[in-house]
Amino acid sequence: MRPILFRWRGIAVHSYSAMLYVGLVTGILTASVASRVAGLEVEGVTLATCALAVIALVGARVFYIAMHWPLVLHRPAELLGPKSGGASQYGAFVLAFPMSYPLLSALHLPFGTFWDVVTFAMLAGMVFVRVGCLLHGCCAGRPVDSRWSLRLANARGEKRRRIPAQPIEIAWLLLLLVCAAAVWGTMPFAGALFLLFTSLYAAGRAVLVTLREQHRRGFTWHQKISVALVVLSLAALTAYWPR
Repeated sequence: MRPILFRWRGIAVHSYSAMLYVGLVTGILTASVASRVAGLEVEGVTLATCALAVIALVGARVFYIAMHWPLVLHRPAELLGPKSGGASQYGAFVLAFPMSYPLLSALHLPFGTFWDVVTFAMLAGMVFVRVGCLLHGCCAGRPVDSRWSLRLANARGEKRRRIPAQPIEIAWLLLLLVCAAAVWGTMPFAGALFLLFTSLYAAGRAVLVTLREQHRRGFTWHQKISVALVVLSLAALTAYWPR
């Protein structure tokens, strides 16, 4: 655990904030590279990606606060401040996706192709965000006594042998990223790559979230959203698949 990545001239640079920034920059650069391959205007894609990144950050924090409202009331400084890992990827997506339609229309960018490109940006960026979670201790795995466990700390600094939840999700994201690059050119219509890998990520997330220490028994909101994304993505993929 390394919540403070380093200090520079007396200023503490927190790991989660630093990795979130690296993830955003990596995502924007990845989108720029993928847009060239897709034949899109790089400047337009970069502008749209930067704008949606800001919207996504707002959605991520708002969703997290909504899901942890009782904790916010008791520890507002911890959960609302820049030092914490208080963000939700689903909140980012739920707000950014609908907001992208008028933005892309204004920039004359094709909706489906843009989101195919952003698929790579999201997967690459989330890798670094999960590294930030690992360093900060948030999203820590459940304590277990197993040879497959690792001695890791949670956000409270409690070091125990745990399921390596964050490294497992990092590996899952990297696998999806490699697979997306492998099948991109074989997809039958613009937007199919995005729909397919949204469903795959959500399905994996529904399972991986059960490895976390803070996971409650029963069907959580994260799992409900995951299932909804899987169903909606596969339904759209089926509806638009050429016959």
